[in-house]
Amino acid sequence: MFYFIFYFFIILVLTFQMSLGSFGYSRRQQHNWPREFKDCGGKFQSPIELSPSKSIILPLPSLELLGYHNYLPRLTIKNNGHSVALNVDNNNLKLNRKLPYIFGATLEDNEGYEFSGLHFHWGLKNYRGSEHVVNGIRYPMEMHIIHKNKLYLDIKEAQEHKNGLVVLGIFFQLQDEDNNNLNPILKNFQSLKWIDSDLKMNLSITLKSLLPSDIDTYYTYRGSLTTPPCSEAVTWIIFTNPIPISFRQLNKFRFLSNGEDSLGDNFRKLQDLGKRKLYLRKLNDDFAKKYDSGNFNISDLEWIYE
Repeated sequence: MFYFIFYFFIILVLTFQMSLGSFGYSRRQQHNWPREFKDCGGKFQSPIELSPSKSIILPLPSLELLGYHNYLPRLTIKNNGHSVALNVDNNNLKLNRKLPYIFGATLEDNEGYEFSGLHFHWGLKNYRGSEHVVNGIRYPMEMHIIHKNKLYLDIKEAQEHKNGLVVLGIFFQLQDEDNNNLNPILKNFQSLKWIDSDLKMNLSITLKSLLPSDIDTYYTYRGSLTTPPCSEAVTWIIFTNPIPISFRQLNKFRFLSNGEDSLGDNFRKLQDLGKRKLYLRKLNDDFAKKYDSGNFNISDLEWIYE
């Protein structure tokens, strides 16, 4: 009788954990996401394929970054079984330190978005890993820097609004030499091998050090979180220029465990663009003659084809 109650309790615990949002990246598991998370079956899902031929090319305003050169408050880094995630230690925010935030680009004039956290998606092979695909090419890794609209109290509330979140997408390109800007993060990986391992980073970083040197050209569209609950609350801004990572550094990501196997191939399959408009910010002399980017009226921008 005791063993029956014990095993029944274990089953209840496992069922409860599944209901909290356990998910996987196999083809079958992704196919079943919408069963548990309704928004994952929506019409404005991410990621998508990016290409100039599918884009409306315009001299959109530049993305403005404030506080990106400042060292971040102490960060917590965690292997959550789906990715490596870096988040601000909420206790540190009691010091009233302002978080980096962004504005401009295609965002409304009265909207500012503050840094909330970042995470990575990577492949177990060098020819795959990124979530967004550019002209049919998948980079080996993609980083997402998440920003929350200051109008909302927290991420949970922001996910309920179409203007709730902005995610910056950054691609990684393999090279022989290490990218030293990644070392403050990678230094912690030996202690993050197992799922649910976390720690507070000893070294601080700046968000600027994790961006491409040239952020003038970017894709932007309206989409969703690429992981459950797949909330359709994201304005995506994805830079066309990648940043470097060495083979040795990428293999440190592949060293991590998801609890059953090597953590990797944690990217969602491509979603249909549907009737959404995809914009590409690009500047050249022809645009300068036709448009005045300084007076570009973002409020007139349409995100869906009628």
